[in-house]
Amino acid sequence: MFPSENIISSTFSSKHPLNQSGKQPQLSRAPGTTRREPFPAWSVIDDTKSKADAFAKEASREFNVASQKAQAKTGKIEPWTPKYYAACTVGGLLACGLTHTAVTPLDLIKCRRQVDPQLYKSNLEAFRTIRAAEGLRGVFTGWGPTFFGYSAQGAFKYGGYEFFKKFYSDLVGVENANRWKTSLYLTASASAELIADVALCPFEAVKVRMQTTIPPDIRSTFTGISNVVSKEGVAGLYKGLYPLWGRQIPYTMMKFASFETIVEMIYNYLPGQKSDYNKGAQTGVAFTGGYLAGILCAIVSHPADVMVSKLNANRQPGEAFGAAMGRIYKEIGFAGLWNGLPVRIVMIGTLTGLQWMIYDSFKIFMGLPTTGGGPAAEQKK
Repeated sequence: MFPSENIISSTFSSKHPLNQSGKQPQLSRAPGTTRREPFPAWSVIDDTKSKADAFAKEASREFNVASQKAQAKTGKIEPWTPKYYAACTVGGLLACGLTHTAVTPLDLIKCRRQVDPQLYKSNLEAFRTIRAAEGLRGVFTGWGPTFFGYSAQGAFKYGGYEFFKKFYSDLVGVENANRWKTSLYLTASASAELIADVALCPFEAVKVRMQTTIPPDIRSTFTGISNVVSKEGVAGLYKGLYPLWGRQIPYTMMKFASFETIVEMIYNYLPGQKSDYNKGAQTGVAFTGGYLAGILCAIVSHPADVMVSKLNANRQPGEAFGAAMGRIYKEIGFAGLWNGLPVRIVMIGTLTGLQWMIYDSFKIFMGLPTTGGGPAAEQKK
């Protein structure tokens, strides 16, 4: 039906396009030019990925080198020894001090909206207003007492938690500790937070004053402490201690107990054992467990957080604690106890996830196992 190749060849000249069987036309290219990619964005993405992979490998190598040097200097750290608790204390200091300072702008907006719900219509408006009126420095109002206060609190909280977890485990025995491990986590974290808040409270009092006074009349952390002591005595630094305990102890109990439980559930769901996963995967699990635990923490502790802000900002000189609580509650009502909850969920979720990731990364850096993911009996050896 169709003409053969020989007929076509004999009909048309050798230079005719139809007579170029089996040959593909070659496109001429000017000498010295390079071939262009049909989709340049793909090559850019691939190049970026390769650079990111190279950077990650180099960062991992530097981390391992520094870790080996640190471990060589400190020597092998055995669990549940003074050296172990010291390492956990430093890890907690870094985890809490750095993360709380990083989210100071969110904390500033939260505190101002808790004290005066009519001040800003939204969190975005709050940020823009503060940035326009007070500059970038104004957005970080209160970073000083935040850094010092939460560094001290984190040191006592994480170091104390590890200490009390072992202490209570020894009291009840390994078998009972494994059976009642959630109760053990709750008790150990509550004990640690009780002490940690005594270190935090003076700095928290100064922070709230700095953040809720517009414009701030306190310019530095220790000047603020001196001003409070000169006007109200040392007791002025601790007038928010009871509501701080009311906020932080439930928060920390939820933070540690839920984190340990969630991490254990994650490893039980994943194939293999915790030890089968590399350092990066374990810190990823720590962040995920910490973020989920942080959401629960924010909900549990938020009413007390609102009351702490109100008491530090509005409590009258000489006013009894119970009377101040009653007066403030009449002013804001039950709904007022939940002002600022959405922004606090974002803040605390991110904060808690990063804290556990930093804390476990430091433990890995010092040659220690990460937190959670194994039976209590094995952890207490």
